[in-house]
Amino acid sequence: MSRMGKLPVELDAKIKSELKEGLLTLTGPLGKMGCRIPGIVEVKIDGQQVSVLTDFEQTESRMMAGTIRSLINNNAIGVTTGFARSLDLVGVGYRAQIAGQKLTLALGFSHPVVYELPKTVQGEVEGNTKITLKSCDKQLLGQVVAEIRKYRPPEPYKGKGILYSGEVIKKKAGKTAKSAK
Repeated sequence: MSRMGKLPVELDAKIKSELKEGLLTLTGPLGKMGCRIPGIVEVKIDGQQVSVLTDFEQTESRMMAGTIRSLINNNAIGVTTGFARSLDLVGVGYRAQIAGQKLTLALGFSHPVVYELPKTVQGEVEGNTKITLKSCDKQLLGQVVAEIRKYRPPEPYKGKGILYSGEVIKKKAGKTAKSAK
């Protein structure tokens, strides 16, 4: 990780960076993201380049430098291009619709499941079965997708459930009936 931690993060010309009291704030066209900088790591802003400085001889500070560098890089990507995750609903009668920040899912329960999306996450539904979520915060987007998927995780016998787009479920063979002798 030390090799990644030593690399500077190149910021796009559209990004404004500010470092105040241990908080690095990046502002871009898609939003504003902040990253708390721990005491064992120092951040240096040089124009459109952010460098993470620390004692790379010590294991803990080297690990922290790599982590902070990755967080800063993810924030820079998030405020310029953003992140997107797609989910597919697989199953008879499974469908989704979105109104504002409320995602309503019909997943075979006796009632519809209503999930309130956070402010920074935008969603759209294509063809009632494909959900696309977008956000500038990679961690929050992953958490939201995991919470939605938790309502109906994919099951291995019929392949039904909420799947990531492109995910292939390896199906198991069901029980076989033995003939009576």
